Amino acid sequence: MEQVFTIHSEKDIDRVAKDIIPLLQEYKVVAFYGNMGVGKTTFIKGVCKVLGVKDAVTSPSFAIVNEYQGRDNQQIFHFDFYRLKDVSEVFDMGYEDYFFSNHLCLIEWPGKIDSVLPDGRLEAYLSENEDGSRNLKLKTPD
Repeated sequence: MEQVFTIHSEKDIDRVAKDIIPLLQEYKVVAFYGNMGVGKTTFIKGVCKVLGVKDAVTSPSFAIVNEYQGRDNQQIFHFDFYRLKDVSEVFDMGYEDYFFSNHLCLIEWPGKIDSVLPDGRLEAYLSENEDGSRNLKLKTPD
């Protein structure tokens, strides 16, 4: 299944994030694809806000993973694999413990680790339109 959302403003980010929450209950691993600067981190911040995260949500580009806590003690893991040099680095960090934990895993730059991503993931493709708005295309593994 594919769904496409258009995001024109920050208000739209909150609306779209709320709209996709039911999918995040079913798909715990979400792979965010898109060019540098297209808004992956910004959209993940919106998702975390809707899920009740009170901490600052930042890109974990140097730490590789940040952990947040949402409502009802929900654990959320936010990954940024941009600086990953080789997929073997995720073995050292114990990626299986995260991806198969049944906690929400939001992944930026998943193309760097395609070979180890779980099959049953939600894929989110962000792209920029000529007018500056963004399209978010969601693909389920159906």
